[in-house]
Amino acid sequence: MKISARNQLPGKVVGITPGAVNGTVKVDLGNGLVVTSSITEEAIVDLALDVGDAVTVLIKASDVLIGK
Repeated sequence: MKISARNQLPGKVVGITPGAVNGTVKVDLGNGLVVTSSITEEAIVDLALDVGDAVTVLIKASDVLIGK
């Protein structure tokens, strides 16, 4: 599948926390970097996500904020 998002980060699922409607998925990108994504429970099931799965984190946003 081709996708327009240019920020594609490979990683491994290290945690899934279910919620009533949305759950959180933690993905280890390596070097101590972990990204947490909030996605629907339906998406977690549809993607058959499980801890240890290799996944790609896709980031597409019109604004990226940096703070210091």
